[in-house]
Amino acid sequence: METSCAYPTFCMVIFSVMAIGIIFGMIRFVKGPTASDRVVAYDTLNVMVISGLVFLSYVFQRYIYLDVSLLYGVLGFIGVIVIARYFEKGI
Repeated sequence: METSCAYPTFCMVIFSVMAIGIIFGMIRFVKGPTASDRVVAYDTLNVMVISGLVFLSYVFQRYIYLDVSLLYGVLGFIGVIVIARYFEKGI
């Protein structure tokens, strides 16, 4: 697949920052002392996946990834709301 990243160094920096964010999010998700920390880490990981999909959409010039990222964002938001409702008073 052909990429259209005009500045390869910039693309590598963006990819590296996203990878570091995902690593830190996974560490917090596993080690989180409370359930609230795990929910925040889950939401952070959702945001990182969405940003990764948007970045892939730019690199590969495939705009279907934008639609997938929007759907993933809505589903992730609903998931966080459901978990918050469960912690608040049960479903």
